[in-house]
Amino acid sequence: MYLVVIGWLYVTLLMAVAEAMAPNGTVLGAIITFALYGLLPMSIAVYILGTPGRKRAIHARQLAERDAQAAAARNTEAAVAATKPVEPAEVAPPPSRPGGPVEPDAGSEASTAPEGAAVSVRKEM
Repeated sequence: MYLVVIGWLYVTLLMAVAEAMAPNGTVLGAIITFALYGLLPMSIAVYILGTPGRKRAIHARQLAERDAQAAAARNTEAAVAATKPVEPAEVAPPPSRPGGPVEPDAGSEASTAPEGAAVSVRKEM
């Protein structure tokens, strides 16, 4: 892409030089020729054709920033965990005596049947 830009600017530079050296040409006309035929169109073309590259660069920078923030958060969590005192584990209550009172469904599991539902038994013949 840049080779085309350089080539076009070279052609317009030669056009500007020809304008300045012409018997009825002026330096102001050469500058306007170079600006309007060379610099302005090529700057627009480079801007438009460079848009996908700029978007990729912005996306890569955002990903790098996100990764850096995640790494910093992990490092902070690791540092906090390293300085945090270890708490003793909770001790389970001793099991109840055999034959003593036991609460029904004392575990943390949900019962499989609704409360008060009768169990039906089917006899096979």
